[in-house]
Amino acid sequence: MPQLTPEAIWNLNEKELFTLLESGAFKQKEREIRFYAPSFTYYKTKHYCSSTTDFPTISITGNACALNCKHCGGKVLETMHPAFSPEELFELGVKLKRNGAKGCLVSGGCLPDGSVPLDGFVPVLGRFKRELGLTVFVHTGIIRRKTAVALKEAGVDATLIDVIGSAETVAKIYNLKVTVQDYADSLKAMQEAKLHFVPHVIVGLNDGKLDGELKALQMIQQVKPSAIVIIAFMPIHGTAMAKTPPPKPLDIAKVAALARLMFRETPLVLGCMRPKGAMRGETDVLALKAGVDAIAFPSEQAIEYAKGKGYGTAFSSYCCAQMYLDAVKK
Repeated sequence: MPQLTPEAIWNLNEKELFTLLESGAFKQKEREIRFYAPSFTYYKTKHYCSSTTDFPTISITGNACALNCKHCGGKVLETMHPAFSPEELFELGVKLKRNGAKGCLVSGGCLPDGSVPLDGFVPVLGRFKRELGLTVFVHTGIIRRKTAVALKEAGVDATLIDVIGSAETVAKIYNLKVTVQDYADSLKAMQEAKLHFVPHVIVGLNDGKLDGELKALQMIQQVKPSAIVIIAFMPIHGTAMAKTPPPKPLDIAKVAALARLMFRETPLVLGCMRPKGAMRGETDVLALKAGVDAIAFPSEQAIEYAKGKGYGTAFSSYCCAQMYLDAVKK
């Protein structure tokens, strides 16, 4: 067995990685696997059926985004509830709460600098907390310290950010002129504001190939995240990358294993964005072998694998970023 260093794992071939995963090298001492199925995707298995109201997503820009990223093209925003002004946002929050919402994920398209235009909406997020009692997660994009402090003062429960470790991926896929350092600075801003923050690492965003994921994790090591989410490029119909092959399940598992090795005590989640179809079951089981603590919208194979191993299991209708809180409750 090779010495377990991040660089060694990064350089393993598929056979070597598979052998290492099968060896149990990344197995946690205590295993309770949490499964998440928030409201923005319909999910039903023999084990669980998602709620259509518990945890919706909101876009403060509708389906508009200045970047037109090759992997998304604004398509993801089309699945969210739009709210174009602070007034509309609060009215939407009241409506969602009345319909049974327990919380929400607030996101939106980016400005040319990679940030989500949150500043005018932050006071409403505070009202979501104080007046509506909602759990509030916010997807920020690139963020400055001033905005991070305002989000902390508003009382949001956690901020989420995709962390990119490859300059080529930033320019080629995101159509952005920011640097990798801007992502590191965003992480630092969140930490200095004393926010709970949950970085997301995207596997295979550069045309389905690994590129910068280890660097992203190394940047995250410079701060203290509340949890880490591993997601993966998935082709979306109608985008520039609709026919681009997604990363292999073993590539996704490699990044999950790296995260587990580098963050032994941090809750680790396989998030909702990852390839669908036949690959999903294989991906999910490999991710469990790589040491993830939770999976969003798990495949039947993952649930059966966890139960077959005697792991405790629990389902939740919240966004998987909730894992940073749920892990404390165990």
